[in-house]
Amino acid sequence: MNRKLKRIADQLEKKAPKQEGFAKKMSEYGTQLLEKQKVKCIYGVYEKQFKRMFLIAARAEGNAGHNLLNLLERRLDNTVYRLKLATTRAQARQMVVHGHVLINGKKVYSPSCLVSVGDTVSMALGVVGKTQFLEQVVDKRLNIGIKVPEWLELDKKDRRGTVLRLPVRADLQSSVEERLIVELYSK
Repeated sequence: MNRKLKRIADQLEKKAPKQEGFAKKMSEYGTQLLEKQKVKCIYGVYEKQFKRMFLIAARAEGNAGHNLLNLLERRLDNTVYRLKLATTRAQARQMVVHGHVLINGKKVYSPSCLVSVGDTVSMALGVVGKTQFLEQVVDKRLNIGIKVPEWLELDKKDRRGTVLRLPVRADLQSSVEERLIVELYSK
């Protein structure tokens, strides 16, 4: 993936006109919009969902940017991905929509469902019986050595996870500048 991004960046550099002293800077609005688009792309949410999450985060007590990232991290599809039960967030989303994920023993079909402290996220019995899927997706990811965030606990044997606490800003692995998103929506 990195090679592909590098190749695209190189092609853009070649096409850009070389003018000394005239470096075109992105506007403040452009950087804010770019940051919002980046976060939407990372978590796989649409504009309407993202705006709704921001409004909930803004009404909550504390920093709106941290609250927004907290809500996005607590989405069920992201939690399944963070527990290493899926290889991508899109795959995690599909697993939830198809009813392959349980919260506290109940099937949930909504990837936007928020997990709470103490919730148990597990695979449905129908999925646990499919050894080929488990070997190619779940067990492969469990053996890579990617760590589960500290706010989650994974039981590798039963392929279930527990939410120990709510995620905090330090738990995020990506470099997101949430203040730019707050500034964008504050206009």
